[in-house]
Amino acid sequence: MKNQSYDLIGDIHGQHDKLIAILLGLGYLPRGESPRGEFSGWIHPEGRKVIFLGDYIDRGPKVREVLHEVRAMVDAGDALAIMGNHEYNAILFHIPDGAGGFLRPHDAKNLHQHGKTLAAFEGRAEEWADWIEWMKRLPMFLDLGELRAVHACWDAKQIAWLRTLDLASESFLRTSAEKGGRAHHAIENVLKGPELSLPEGEFYNDKEGNPRQRIRARWWNLPVGASPVGPLAMPEPYDAHFEISWEEIGRIPNYGLEEPPVFFGHYWMPPHLPKAPLAPNLACLDFSAGIGEDPLVAYRWDGEQILSGEKFFIPTNR
Repeated sequence: MKNQSYDLIGDIHGQHDKLIAILLGLGYLPRGESPRGEFSGWIHPEGRKVIFLGDYIDRGPKVREVLHEVRAMVDAGDALAIMGNHEYNAILFHIPDGAGGFLRPHDAKNLHQHGKTLAAFEGRAEEWADWIEWMKRLPMFLDLGELRAVHACWDAKQIAWLRTLDLASESFLRTSAEKGGRAHHAIENVLKGPELSLPEGEFYNDKEGNPRQRIRARWWNLPVGASPVGPLAMPEPYDAHFEISWEEIGRIPNYGLEEPPVFFGHYWMPPHLPKAPLAPNLACLDFSAGIGEDPLVAYRWDGEQILSGEKFFIPTNR
């Protein structure tokens, strides 16, 4: 761990061209011949490795290609990859519930969310089933001592409970889909992040136009006592004037400044925001590259415990 440097890359969402652009910009080179066909993987001449922060599928035009590139690098030992909420959702979408449906309903909203992925594997049912098995075995977080990675939230309590659990376990997988249960709550917090309920009658429209009565909340530097909802919202302040009670805020994990650096994605940070740490030891690397023309964002980590905006990386060869 002491001598290993990592390049951490945020949510890819099927954007294969953007993935290649950032790997080239970071100095990675194609490995050459590979048993995975044209996807040979990528290796860094200085021994750096990539940590992929989840959400490889959905939204973008080349989901299958992204999965193959990521898996080739992981198999070769050139990268580590964790699970995102889109991989978790896809697993549930694929698994029958035993009552004629699926653990994630095949309704219009979910069909739309997974549309690009389903299209990418049309006529490739056997291959897609293999990817589901691969995704089940992705870790939900990484704790490398001096460095941590999670898709949405480093919730120490839930992570301690999840350490010995694996979605490859059929019983745990099915239990995790039961809303209100311990497994469901743990995975929701780690892969989707904590949320705060809005007062009755209040809602906002998310980036896809869906009305929401809960907002994503930050999980560091939390106030003591009741607080206006705006400053607590992620990725940007929510324009509202009501307060959230301390009782509800107190249910959110609060990552301390004394903890190791933690990198995450998930939050669709607007591309216009500065590429900089959210706290001295926290960095979000999802700047909405899954849609639009903006590139993927990486962080070049070399052991530092206080993160720097100068270590964020955006490719110029795009």
